[in-house]
Amino acid sequence: MARLNINPNRMELTRLKRRVVVAKRGHKLLKDKQDALIKAFLDRAREAKDLRESLEEELMECYKSFLLARAQTLPVMLEQALMISGSRVNLDVTTQNVMSVVVPVYDVRQEGSTLNYGLATSLGSLDVALERFSEIISKLIDLASKEKAIKLMAKEIEKTRRRVNALEHVMIPAFVETIKYITMKLDEQERSNTSRLMKIKEIVRSH
Repeated sequence: MARLNINPNRMELTRLKRRVVVAKRGHKLLKDKQDALIKAFLDRAREAKDLRESLEEELMECYKSFLLARAQTLPVMLEQALMISGSRVNLDVTTQNVMSVVVPVYDVRQEGSTLNYGLATSLGSLDVALERFSEIISKLIDLASKEKAIKLMAKEIEKTRRRVNALEHVMIPAFVETIKYITMKLDEQERSNTSRLMKIKEIVRSH
């Protein structure tokens, strides 16, 4: 492991020891954050997976109803029935902080009637199809919210993982290795000074 390129003195040794303590504390906090993020990520991923599977089944039924309605209705009448929608969707976007990750939260409100055409001139299969699509809108937006949160959390997990690895495999080992090097150098200097003092004493005594 490469050590830091600094002067081997007691001041640097003291400073490095403090940095090791701070780095280890930061590593623990980041590791705890990473573990909590992964847990929250997996929980949301499972929720999104279940919701997506449920929505795929519902969408399949919606498309079946719409295909039936299209098969039973003249193209001109179908186009006229769908030309103007009487339903309006309002979307409010807020945010939520999940382990320092800001994720979007969507609140959906639907107003008006989906069936904005003369019921006497349309088939019931079209009514069923449009009502099914209307009911599924809020679930689709909820799924979009969950999947956006999952992507943002995945990015934060990756960012945190890189920082944890940098501390664990680069910074802390480099600090420890440099502390050992400085300690060894200081010990050598101390032995050298002790030996020099002993020689001076011998010279003084001999005179």
